[in-house]
Amino acid sequence: MSIDARLLAPVKAFLSCETPESWVREALQPHHQATLLIDHANCEKKAAATALSLMHRYVEQAGLLDKMSRLAREELRHFEQVLKLMRSLDIVYAPLSASRYAQGLHKGVRKQEPGRLVDTLIVGALIEARSCERFARLAPSLSPELKAFYESLLKSEARHFNDYLTLAKPLCDASLFEKRLAYFRDLEADLIQSPDAEFRFHSGPPSGVNGSG
Repeated sequence: MSIDARLLAPVKAFLSCETPESWVREALQPHHQATLLIDHANCEKKAAATALSLMHRYVEQAGLLDKMSRLAREELRHFEQVLKLMRSLDIVYAPLSASRYAQGLHKGVRKQEPGRLVDTLIVGALIEARSCERFARLAPSLSPELKAFYESLLKSEARHFNDYLTLAKPLCDASLFEKRLAYFRDLEADLIQSPDAEFRFHSGPPSGVNGSG
């Protein structure tokens, strides 16, 4: 399977920046393989939990319930696939601290509705799009097994980011939506480009501190 440039084009256009080369070089270091896969598993698990949380909080949103139900099942399936891959590589699923990335994005979410839901969905779209972009950046340089797995995730991650945007757009007028989207795109770019003290799947470029635990 090869990476489809047409699939990635909307993702790249949506994000304000590409992943720094310094992060890619760090991610490809053999001593980071376990951290990368454990954090990937955590990301899939958190994505499923986020979808379920939205379903519990917004029971009156029929479109949201449908998309988030399917997304949660898919994310949990990906979680199981990561665990299976880790077992094949003798990597133990151990506790790992969360990166600053998702927390940094969620700090900008408004507290009152419907702003809270709009912002939460935009954040979800950015996280999915960044995941897709990073899978594509890493895949060509990985082992055949990891390469095939990461490439297999690209289509679903690209679809997920569109699902979040589709749900968010009707909830406010177009000008406000674009304003909130611009705000979070800038915030996300800063988190991705500024030096990070620990290595994680969504971390910024390394600042020299070992992030193995």
